[in-house]
Amino acid sequence: MLLGARAMGAARLGCDLAALLSDRDVLRGRDGPVDADLSLRLEALHDPASLHGAAEVDRDVSRRVRAESDRLARQLGAGARTKNADEHDLLGPLLALAYPERVAQRRPGTRARFVLRNGRGAELAGAQSLSESPYLVAATLDDRRPEARIHLAAPITIEDVRATFADQITTDDVIEFDEGSAAVVARRQERLGAIVLRDVALERADSERVRAAMLDAVRRRGVGALPWSVGARRLRERIAFVSHHDPGWPDTSDGALQRTLDDWLGPRLGGVRRLADLDGIDLTEALASMLDWRRRRELDELAPTHAVMPTGSRIPIDYRNPDAPSVSVRIQEVFGLTESPRVLGGRVPLTMELLSPAHRPVQVTRDLAGFWRTSYFDVRKDLRGRYPKHEWPEDPLTATPTKRAKPRR
Repeated sequence: MLLGARAMGAARLGCDLAALLSDRDVLRGRDGPVDADLSLRLEALHDPASLHGAAEVDRDVSRRVRAESDRLARQLGAGARTKNADEHDLLGPLLALAYPERVAQRRPGTRARFVLRNGRGAELAGAQSLSESPYLVAATLDDRRPEARIHLAAPITIEDVRATFADQITTDDVIEFDEGSAAVVARRQERLGAIVLRDVALERADSERVRAAMLDAVRRRGVGALPWSVGARRLRERIAFVSHHDPGWPDTSDGALQRTLDDWLGPRLGGVRRLADLDGIDLTEALASMLDWRRRRELDELAPTHAVMPTGSRIPIDYRNPDAPSVSVRIQEVFGLTESPRVLGGRVPLTMELLSPAHRPVQVTRDLAGFWRTSYFDVRKDLRGRYPKHEWPEDPLTATPTKRAKPRR
């Protein structure tokens, strides 16, 4: 700071500032803390009569500070002190040379809260002369968390920040998911550490970085939050069923899909920048991309989407429980059927949820032949009374399956 002050032609000002910062505060508050503005200290140092308000000069400290300033001036080879009307404008730039990590930018809001270049938060307590300063340099602050209290500071303009740290300002394209707008935003930022000096929208963003930002947003929410269609869910359950019995197949659990998100979902995120845009992605086809053409054909054989009943009805198979895939079918449609249909190449029988004519469950079994021999007769006795218009044969194994009620006479 002292060397910079000499280069600016403000050597004595730099010596005063260095001396002020090397001792206790030269001002004492009468009824509370003193305004943090360092320019008040400089004025009081050489013209105590200029001070008015809620502070007074500590004369002992003032004498020490002036003596230290004179000593530094002799070391620096500075001439006599002259009054410069514009010297207060140099306080911020000089202080920034002494404390480059304490350059601070005001945060939005009514309170005088700042972010320092090093990323820490700081605050001016109460109403002070620097409370509305867009930028300042904090000379002394305490170590409070999460925000330190600023005790001494000087304002600095953005132009002076740029001039002082021109070789340290970086320009970065920031492409990230914004939770507020639920979309990927792309901005070009000029930064000095944690301070953003300039922030403008980026018209053309790198497509791969946009894709990566969207994938990160999906990861944070979890694959369960994706807009799964009925078809996509069923495909996922079918693959999970086969994988449960044959580990050589892809794992479609939440954890596995989360880990492989780049592979199966990433290629379909081109042009997608909003969460709402995910509704337009065909997740069924995205999942199917995990299988080559041979495995897709095998899947249809091992885990078909439907089971065909004796009446010709195609009943959807529910694979949510990989140990016991099931179908729900009216009991009359399986008259004569002695064994539950099987999947996985005949290895796994379907659990049959047998329904009344009103589609209410009456029995769940994987042993259809055993049901006809035993439980059917109790079920028949109950259903005959409730559904007299339907056939309830004494021998269901020889009865003709039907989807209809008795024909009218």
